Amino acid sequence: MIPYGKQLISEDDIDAVKAVLKSDYLTQGEQVPAFEQAIAQECKARYAVAVNSATSALHIACLALGVSNGDWVWTSPNTFVASANCARYCGAEVDFVDIDPQTYNMSVSALKEKLLVAEQHGKLPKVVIPVHFAGQPCDMKAIYQLSQQFGFAIIEDAAHAIGAQYQDQPVGSCRYSDVTVFSFHPVKIITTAEGGVAMTNQPGLAEKMKLLRSHGVTREPQLMYDCPSVDAERGAWFYQQVDLGFNYRMTDLQAALGLSQLKQLEAFVEKRHQLAQVYHQSLKNFPLKLPFQSEGNRSSYHLFPIQLETEVVSRQQFFDRLREKGLGVNVHYIPVHTQPYYQQRGFRVGDYPVAEAYYRKAISIPLHQGMTIANQATVIKAIKESLI
Repeated sequence: MIPYGKQLISEDDIDAVKAVLKSDYLTQGEQVPAFEQAIAQECKARYAVAVNSATSALHIACLALGVSNGDWVWTSPNTFVASANCARYCGAEVDFVDIDPQTYNMSVSALKEKLLVAEQHGKLPKVVIPVHFAGQPCDMKAIYQLSQQFGFAIIEDAAHAIGAQYQDQPVGSCRYSDVTVFSFHPVKIITTAEGGVAMTNQPGLAEKMKLLRSHGVTREPQLMYDCPSVDAERGAWFYQQVDLGFNYRMTDLQAALGLSQLKQLEAFVEKRHQLAQVYHQSLKNFPLKLPFQSEGNRSSYHLFPIQLETEVVSRQQFFDRLREKGLGVNVHYIPVHTQPYYQQRGFRVGDYPVAEAYYRKAISIPLHQGMTIANQATVIKAIKESLI
């Protein structure tokens, strides 16, 4: 089976993890801060807060921005459920903005129209979470300009987009957002086995997220309260819980793998672009809509989603034929608002027609840095045969 996505682990990666296994610290040693420093430098951001998943990063980003009961958070329906669930964890209400039919990202025109209506009803969002679907950057400058007009914060869900560029700057620089979140799940560009990170340029947000990822516990004197204690002394053992946090920490084992993988990021993204170029050339004359690339931006090509544009074969038939031929194709994503949990909250099929139209035709075909020329030739041959 040729999977749609897969990690590529080198001997250097294995050696990096082995070194931590032989060290004194498997969890909170030197590797996590080193990984945070390296990824902040890579993305040209001031701070990076490493956690155990991108979902955790989204959650603490929402909390750090003050999302709570009665607030509204808007995101894209064309994403994994975590992009919406993070707001629900905070007690906020969720709404969605339909996607652009070319990029499959949040539509700026739909966002502006929805904001104007929300302003009239006093229901403007506290936070908007654009999703860089498949590694294609959203139009962040336009979204940022709307945030200045309507007063909302921005969390970039860049789970797919480490190594991508927007206006010649790395995604993650937070030039047009408060926080950017990356995922390091094994199917992503680089991996820490499981893990995520929240990037920001704001020291207050970084400090808050670091506190929340570790039970709300601190040993920093400047964060402590002057309150009664069982012991008036404050020796090296002393700590305080100053907030209600979580056990969202990344381990040193994960961070060591991430540090090693990060060194290969540019090569991984370049390999994905080479594969994407072959797909574009080989499939351009077939009844398929291939991924669009915005001018001036560079996708990380986390996914290569195609849309079926023929009635000769149904999407289900096409999908099944490809699976039978040994291709681990998948569909990204079932629109979030159509999930039972969100339908129970009032959403209905038909609410976001562009996202739903995309979903009905979409299939993600294999693309990852471990693919060989022979693998890709097999994929292309299987696609052509399955369209008949």
